[in-house]
Amino acid sequence: MIYQAEFTFTKLGLSRFISHLDLIRLFGRALRRADLPFAVSEGFSKHPKIVIKRALKLGLTSENEEAKIALSEYMKPEEFKERFQKQLPEGIKIGVI
Repeated sequence: MIYQAEFTFTKLGLSRFISHLDLIRLFGRALRRADLPFAVSEGFSKHPKIVIKRALKLGLTSENEEAKIALSEYMKPEEFKERFQKQLPEGIKIGVI
């Protein structure tokens, strides 16, 4: 069974120079470092299932952006947020929906 971890995030300071695709890669690396039970896509080149509601232009700061990550097992939202946030760089803050 697949569970959805829905969260909001902000991109402030120097993090505004992280592109949309790099942000998805950054979230994937943070998931691995936090040892979170994320679900992966099928096929030859597997990657974490991450959806960001809208792509942000490079260089713009943003608050309250929505994203989803597919998890392979249930986690409490507070635990997900705490473990995930510890692995993210300065300027990217997450909150749970």
